Amino acid sequence: MNALTWDQRERIMALLAAASADPAVRAVVLTATGKGFCAGADLRGSPSAPAAPSAPSSPSSPSERIAGDVARMIRLGAQRFITSVMDCEKPVIAAVNGTAAGIGAHLAFACDLVLAADNAKFIEVFARRGLVPDGAGAYLLPRLIGPQKAKELMFFGDALPAAEAARIGLVNKVVPADELHATAKEWAERLAQGPTRALALTKQLVNASLDSDRASALAAEAAAQEINMTTADANEGVASFVERRTPKYRGL
Repeated sequence: MNALTWDQRERIMALLAAASADPAVRAVVLTATGKGFCAGADLRGSPSAPAAPSAPSSPSSPSERIAGDVARMIRLGAQRFITSVMDCEKPVIAAVNGTAAGIGAHLAFACDLVLAADNAKFIEVFARRGLVPDGAGAYLLPRLIGPQKAKELMFFGDALPAAEAARIGLVNKVVPADELHATAKEWAERLAQGPTRALALTKQLVNASLDSDRASALAAEAAAQEINMTTADANEGVASFVERRTPKYRGL
Protein backbone atom coordinates (compact mmCIF):
# COMPACT_ATOMS: atom_id res chain seq x y z
CA MET A 1 0.00 0.00 0.00
CA ASN A 2 3.04 2.26 -0.47
CA ALA A 3 3.65 3.04 3.19
CA LEU A 4 6.22 5.82 3.13
CA THR A 5 9.79 4.89 4.07
CA TRP A 6 12.59 7.31 4.88
CA ASP A 7 14.30 6.52 1.56
CA GLN A 8 11.13 7.16 -0.44
CA ARG A 9 10.52 10.44 1.35
CA GLU A 10 14.04 11.70 0.68
CA ARG A 11 13.86 10.61 -2.96
CA ILE A 12 10.58 12.45 -3.56
CA MET A 13 11.96 15.61 -1.96
CA ALA A 14 15.08 15.40 -4.13
CA LEU A 15 12.96 14.96 -7.27
CA LEU A 16 10.80 17.97 -6.37
CA ALA A 17 13.88 20.11 -5.74
CA ALA A 18 15.33 18.99 -9.07
CA ALA A 19 12.05 19.82 -10.82
CA SER A 20 12.11 23.33 -9.38
CA ALA A 21 15.63 23.93 -10.68
CA ASP A 22 15.23 22.35 -14.12
CA PRO A 23 13.74 24.66 -16.78
CA ALA A 24 12.90 21.62 -18.90
CA VAL A 25 10.47 20.38 -16.22
CA ARG A 26 7.25 22.36 -16.37
CA ALA A 27 4.77 20.20 -14.44
CA VAL A 28 4.95 17.36 -11.91
CA VAL A 29 2.65 14.41 -11.30
CA LEU A 30 2.73 12.47 -8.04
CA THR A 31 1.10 9.06 -8.28
CA ALA A 32 1.61 5.45 -7.27
CA THR A 33 1.19 1.90 -8.44
CA GLY A 34 -0.76 -0.91 -6.82
CA LYS A 35 -3.87 -0.70 -4.66
CA GLY A 36 -2.84 2.31 -2.58
CA PHE A 37 -1.58 5.82 -3.17
CA CYS A 38 0.16 5.96 0.21
CA ALA A 39 -0.95 4.22 3.41
CA GLY A 40 0.93 6.67 5.63
CA ALA A 41 4.34 6.47 7.23
CA ASP A 42 6.03 3.08 7.44
CA LEU A 43 6.17 2.55 11.21
CA ARG A 44 7.62 -0.96 11.06
CA GLY A 45 11.27 -0.09 10.61
CA SER A 46 13.81 2.63 11.21
CA PRO A 47 15.46 4.65 8.45
CA SER A 48 18.18 2.89 6.55
CA ALA A 49 20.41 5.94 6.81
CA PRO A 50 22.09 6.92 10.10
CA ALA A 51 20.46 9.64 12.14
CA ALA A 52 21.69 13.13 11.34
CA PRO A 53 20.24 16.66 11.43
CA SER A 54 18.99 16.22 7.84
CA ALA A 55 18.01 12.56 8.23
CA PRO A 56 16.23 12.07 11.58
CA SER A 57 15.23 8.69 12.91
CA SER A 58 12.75 7.74 15.60
CA PRO A 59 14.11 6.84 19.04
CA SER A 60 13.34 3.21 19.67
CA SER A 61 11.41 3.72 22.89
CA PRO A 62 9.97 6.59 24.97
CA SER A 63 12.51 5.96 27.72
CA GLU A 64 15.37 6.78 25.32
CA ARG A 65 13.91 10.10 24.18
CA ILE A 66 14.94 13.49 25.46
CA ALA A 67 12.88 16.65 25.24
CA GLY A 68 12.85 17.96 21.69
CA ASP A 69 13.57 14.66 19.92
CA VAL A 70 10.05 14.10 18.59
CA ALA A 71 9.48 17.73 17.60
CA ARG A 72 12.78 17.75 15.73
CA MET A 73 11.95 14.47 14.00
CA ILE A 74 8.59 15.89 12.84
CA ARG A 75 10.08 19.19 11.67
CA LEU A 76 12.86 17.55 9.67
CA GLY A 77 10.72 14.63 8.50
CA ALA A 78 7.00 14.90 7.84
CA GLN A 79 6.84 18.68 7.80
CA ARG A 80 9.84 19.09 5.51
CA PHE A 81 8.36 16.45 3.20
CA ILE A 82 4.96 18.13 2.84
CA THR A 83 6.36 21.64 2.48
CA SER A 84 8.64 20.41 -0.32
CA VAL A 85 5.46 19.84 -2.34
CA MET A 86 3.96 23.19 -1.44
CA ASP A 87 7.22 25.01 -2.21
CA CYS A 88 7.95 23.27 -5.52
CA GLU A 89 8.23 25.95 -8.19
CA LYS A 90 6.33 23.88 -10.72
CA PRO A 91 2.61 22.97 -10.55
CA VAL A 92 2.16 19.60 -8.85
CA ILE A 93 -0.75 17.25 -9.61
CA ALA A 94 -1.69 14.40 -7.29
CA ALA A 95 -3.15 11.42 -9.17
CA VAL A 96 -4.60 9.41 -6.28
CA ASN A 97 -5.03 5.83 -7.44
CA GLY A 98 -6.23 4.27 -4.17
CA THR A 99 -6.15 4.73 -0.41
CA ALA A 100 -4.39 7.86 0.84
CA ALA A 101 -4.06 7.63 4.62
CA GLY A 102 -2.27 9.72 7.21
CA ILE A 103 0.64 11.55 5.67
CA GLY A 104 -0.38 9.97 2.36
CA ALA A 105 -3.58 12.03 2.49
CA HIS A 106 -1.62 15.15 3.43
CA LEU A 107 0.74 14.52 0.52
CA ALA A 108 -2.23 14.66 -1.84
CA PHE A 109 -3.77 17.72 -0.16
CA ALA A 110 -0.47 19.62 -0.40
CA CYS A 111 -0.50 19.31 -4.19
CA ASP A 112 -1.81 22.13 -6.35
CA LEU A 113 -4.41 19.98 -8.09
CA VAL A 114 -5.86 16.64 -6.98
CA LEU A 115 -7.26 13.99 -9.32
CA ALA A 116 -8.73 10.88 -7.74
CA ALA A 117 -9.77 7.52 -9.10
CA ASP A 118 -13.38 6.71 -8.29
CA ASN A 119 -12.23 3.93 -5.95
CA ALA A 120 -9.81 6.15 -4.02
CA LYS A 121 -10.39 7.13 -0.41
CA PHE A 122 -8.79 9.44 2.13
CA ILE A 123 -8.32 8.60 5.80
CA GLU A 124 -7.14 10.85 8.63
CA VAL A 125 -5.92 7.78 10.45
CA PHE A 126 -4.00 9.45 13.30
CA ALA A 127 -6.71 9.38 15.98
CA ARG A 128 -7.18 5.65 15.39
CA ARG A 129 -3.56 5.20 16.52
CA GLY A 130 -3.77 7.64 19.42
CA LEU A 131 -1.65 10.17 17.52
CA VAL A 132 -1.82 13.86 16.69
CA PRO A 133 -1.89 14.61 12.94
CA ASP A 134 1.48 15.50 11.46
CA GLY A 135 2.72 16.48 8.02
CA ALA A 136 0.88 19.83 8.18
CA GLY A 137 -2.54 18.18 8.26
CA ALA A 138 -3.99 20.54 10.86
CA TYR A 139 -2.69 23.43 8.74
CA LEU A 140 -3.93 22.19 5.37
CA LEU A 141 -7.37 20.81 6.09
CA PRO A 142 -8.97 23.86 7.78
CA ARG A 143 -7.78 26.00 4.89
CA LEU A 144 -9.27 23.61 2.34
CA ILE A 145 -12.58 22.69 3.97
CA GLY A 146 -12.95 24.80 7.15
CA PRO A 147 -12.24 23.91 10.79
CA GLN A 148 -15.49 22.08 11.60
CA LYS A 149 -15.22 19.55 8.77
CA ALA A 150 -11.48 19.19 9.35
CA LYS A 151 -12.13 18.28 12.99
CA GLU A 152 -14.79 15.77 11.99
CA LEU A 153 -12.38 13.97 9.69
CA MET A 154 -9.52 14.08 12.19
CA PHE A 155 -11.52 13.16 15.30
CA PHE A 156 -13.31 10.15 13.82
CA GLY A 157 -10.77 8.93 11.27
CA ASP A 158 -13.49 7.63 8.95
CA ALA A 159 -12.66 6.76 5.35
CA LEU A 160 -13.72 9.54 2.97
CA PRO A 161 -14.68 8.26 -0.51
CA ALA A 162 -13.33 10.13 -3.51
CA ALA A 163 -16.75 11.46 -4.55
CA GLU A 164 -17.36 12.96 -1.11
CA ALA A 165 -13.82 14.37 -1.03
CA ALA A 166 -14.61 16.15 -4.30
CA ARG A 167 -17.92 17.43 -2.99
CA ILE A 168 -16.31 19.12 0.01
CA GLY A 169 -13.40 20.56 -1.97
CA LEU A 170 -10.47 18.25 -1.23
CA VAL A 171 -10.37 16.83 -4.76
CA ASN A 172 -10.62 18.72 -8.05
CA LYS A 173 -11.97 15.85 -10.14
CA VAL A 174 -12.91 12.18 -9.79
CA VAL A 175 -12.43 9.92 -12.80
CA PRO A 176 -12.82 6.18 -13.47
CA ALA A 177 -9.76 4.33 -12.22
CA ASP A 178 -8.70 3.28 -15.71
CA GLU A 179 -8.73 6.92 -16.86
CA LEU A 180 -6.73 8.37 -13.98
CA HIS A 181 -3.26 8.36 -15.51
CA ALA A 182 -4.46 9.57 -18.92
CA THR A 183 -6.30 12.46 -17.26
CA ALA A 184 -3.26 13.33 -15.14
CA LYS A 185 -1.10 13.33 -18.26
CA GLU A 186 -3.57 15.57 -20.07
CA TRP A 187 -3.62 18.06 -17.19
CA ALA A 188 0.16 17.99 -16.85
CA GLU A 189 0.61 18.64 -20.58
CA ARG A 190 -1.75 21.62 -20.39
CA LEU A 191 0.21 23.04 -17.47
CA ALA A 192 3.52 22.35 -19.23
CA GLN A 193 2.37 24.46 -22.17
CA GLY A 194 1.60 27.40 -19.89
CA PRO A 195 3.69 30.33 -18.64
CA THR A 196 5.71 28.42 -16.05
CA ARG A 197 7.10 31.37 -14.09
CA ALA A 198 3.69 33.03 -13.94
CA LEU A 199 2.21 29.79 -12.61
CA ALA A 200 4.97 29.57 -9.97
CA LEU A 201 4.31 33.11 -8.79
CA THR A 202 0.55 32.49 -8.79
CA LYS A 203 1.10 29.38 -6.67
CA GLN A 204 3.15 31.38 -4.18
CA LEU A 205 0.49 34.10 -3.94
CA VAL A 206 -2.37 31.66 -3.40
CA ASN A 207 -0.47 29.56 -0.85
CA ALA A 208 0.44 32.66 1.16
CA SER A 209 -2.95 34.36 0.89
CA LEU A 210 -4.67 32.69 3.83
CA ASP A 211 -1.79 33.58 6.15
CA SER A 212 -1.52 37.22 5.02
CA ASP A 213 -3.35 40.42 5.85
CA ARG A 214 -4.72 42.45 2.97
CA ALA A 215 -1.83 44.90 2.78
CA SER A 216 0.76 42.12 2.73
CA ALA A 217 -1.18 40.13 0.13
CA LEU A 218 -1.52 43.13 -2.18
CA ALA A 219 2.15 44.03 -1.77
CA ALA A 220 3.10 40.46 -2.67
CA GLU A 221 0.81 40.61 -5.70
CA ALA A 222 2.42 43.83 -6.93
CA ALA A 223 5.91 42.36 -6.42
CA ALA A 224 4.94 39.20 -8.30
CA GLN A 225 3.64 41.29 -11.19
CA GLU A 226 6.92 43.23 -11.27
CA ILE A 227 8.96 40.02 -11.36
CA ASN A 228 6.74 38.33 -13.93
CA MET A 229 6.87 41.23 -16.38
CA THR A 230 10.60 40.55 -16.81
CA THR A 231 9.92 37.07 -18.23
CA ALA A 232 9.90 36.11 -21.89
CA ASP A 233 6.52 34.39 -21.46
CA ALA A 234 4.87 37.59 -20.23
CA ASN A 235 6.13 39.42 -23.31
CA GLU A 236 4.94 36.56 -25.50
CA GLY A 237 1.51 36.62 -23.87
CA VAL A 238 1.07 40.34 -24.56
CA ALA A 239 2.47 40.06 -28.08
CA SER A 240 0.23 37.13 -28.97
CA PHE A 241 -2.82 39.07 -27.75
CA VAL A 242 -1.93 42.09 -29.86
CA GLU A 243 -1.17 39.91 -32.87
CA ARG A 244 -4.29 37.78 -32.34
CA ARG A 245 -2.50 34.45 -32.30
CA THR A 246 -2.08 31.56 -29.87
CA PRO A 247 0.81 32.18 -27.46
CA LYS A 248 3.79 29.85 -27.45
CA TYR A 249 5.14 29.78 -23.92
CA ARG A 250 8.60 28.40 -23.27
CA GLY A 251 8.66 28.54 -19.47
CA LEU A 252 11.18 31.40 -19.50
